[in-house]
Amino acid sequence: MLSEKSKIEKKILCFGILISLFFIFSTPTRAQEIVDKTVATVSDSVRTELITYSDLLWQLAMQPGVSLTPPTSEDLNRALQTLIDQRLFALEAQRLPYSEPTKAEIDAEIKRILAQFPSTAEFQRRLNIVGFESVTDDNFEQIIEQRVAIEKYVKFRFESFVVITPEDELKYYRDVYTPNFRRDNPGLLLPPLDEVRVRIRQELTAERVSRDVEQFLDEAESRANIVILNKV
Repeated sequence: MLSEKSKIEKKILCFGILISLFFIFSTPTRAQEIVDKTVATVSDSVRTELITYSDLLWQLAMQPGVSLTPPTSEDLNRALQTLIDQRLFALEAQRLPYSEPTKAEIDAEIKRILAQFPSTAEFQRRLNIVGFESVTDDNFEQIIEQRVAIEKYVKFRFESFVVITPEDELKYYRDVYTPNFRRDNPGLLLPPLDEVRVRIRQELTAERVSRDVEQFLDEAESRANIVILNKV
């Protein structure tokens, strides 16, 4: 079962986190086989973010088990919603100062993505299909840099302001952790609160961040002008 933190990462970082593409990247020869088009725009009346068909394919390439030849309409539309959410974060993030991702952070994110695939060769094959030469392709690294930047923004914007009290920990331990543990581990001795306090704080934090992110996206989507130019 995915933890709340994993769900956030999937949604956001997935999901994590592509900040903005104001232009279509120049791509290697293989990418020219893809007929690109602008699929949607997301605007806050000051700035406009583009979502291209290539963006959708790049998003799908980083998802294990998702077909690229050809991609399904369902997968493309799911990628489109993810990218709309990311563009909403991008518009907000541009209003606030943030620290640039470091090379170590970018490399760690690439390593995390690679670990989801059977091999580096399999992941590189998917990158080749959507127009990248390899995991060291400058354009690919730029996308990962943007993904890390979004993750850092989310942590700053939401996670850093979460306050978990001892009362919150006790209630979660009693009402959530204990019944779940007894259901999943029949016959095992329930660990005391002090032994699982760190885990509980992490889960409570992830839960609250998830709630705040959902609220932010709902409000941001209602304010933004989202135009679908081409159905996928």
